[in-house]
Amino acid sequence: MTVERAPEQDLPYDVFSKACPSRGTLEHVTGRWGALTLGALHEGSLRFNELRRRVDGVSEKMLSQTLHALERDGLVLREAQPTNPPRVDYELTPLGHEVAERLLALIRHLEGRMDDVLAARERYDEIRGGR
Repeated sequence: MTVERAPEQDLPYDVFSKACPSRGTLEHVTGRWGALTLGALHEGSLRFNELRRRVDGVSEKMLSQTLHALERDGLVLREAQPTNPPRVDYELTPLGHEVAERLLALIRHLEGRMDDVLAARERYDEIRGGR
């Protein structure tokens, strides 16, 4: 079954195609650490350790990899200050702000519907005998 696209959606990229470069960006943005990093940076510019504290549970290595991927995709700006000791700040680019806005809308929607999700999980576990 093929999904028909509306003419306004006729874009040169198709995330459903395995060779499409948009798929990698989608993975960077929607992965656990990418989404949380973009959401945290939407609040404003943060230094690495501030960001790591805000994104509770992320390791230094994973945060570093996430920031590199998001910077490469043009969503995050890394700004090194010529101070002693060196200071590095991370902030969203205009494109990063657009993406973060959409992610935060989804996050807020899910947070607002968690009672329904938890009830569904409970029903599922009762029927299927738990996890």
